[in-house]
Amino acid sequence: MSRYRIVLRGRLSERFESAFEGMALEPGTNQTVLVGDIRDQAHLYGLLDRLRDFGIELVAVEQADTREVSSEPGRPREQDPAGHHER
Repeated sequence: MSRYRIVLRGRLSERFESAFEGMALEPGTNQTVLVGDIRDQAHLYGLLDRLRDFGIELVAVEQADTREVSSEPGRPREQDPAGHHER
């Protein structure tokens, strides 16, 4: 199982949370991030298909490391000169 961040264009209402079981909605400025554990590739593709069916624009799909924290959803994390992500 892997943790993913799926960045979407626009702000989704809370009613969409039930459509993406097990994923948390994190609203941001002009975007929403779905965050949660994905069991396998079939589960990920199922979520992406559901987004397409709802007509929701996909911005990014990021495998998230639970140790990494980004200050803004969808924004790349800062790296130190050695190439490690800042914590």
